Amino acid sequence: MGTIGVAKAKRQEANHLGLAWVMLCLAFAAHVADEALTDFLSVYNPTVRAIRQKLPLLPLPTFTFEIWLTGLTTAVILLFLLSPYAFSRARWIKLLSYPYGLIILGNGVLHIIGSFYLGRLMPGVYTAPLLLAGSAYLLWSLRQDGRVN
Repeated sequence: MGTIGVAKAKRQEANHLGLAWVMLCLAFAAHVADEALTDFLSVYNPTVRAIRQKLPLLPLPTFTFEIWLTGLTTAVILLFLLSPYAFSRARWIKLLSYPYGLIILGNGVLHIIGSFYLGRLMPGVYTAPLLLAGSAYLLWSLRQDGRVN
């Protein structure tokens, strides 16, 4: 592939990385709304309390609704604000994309597994497939980006 072809491929991959980042941000925002509307903390906080009784050294926090929602909303906004760096393929945003994609992937998987474990739909499970798809797309775009370079 000539120099022009490589430059064109890099521009196309930049669009994949940026688009994947934004799509995962949108999925994460929808997920936060899903959890807020389906009373996620009514499952999360009692679960954390039960885990703490068995593993008292494990530092798992419990939350009030206001603090939990403010924290997640702030995270979503900050991640959206980083979108231009994903579109420009900044090296540091690629490094941040791996944990972002893996954490969100794990979140989606836990909601689905939790639903099977509880024998009912867990709060947040409706948008868990969006988390899986968005994080898979982000991780795939990172892999594709590595092939271009």
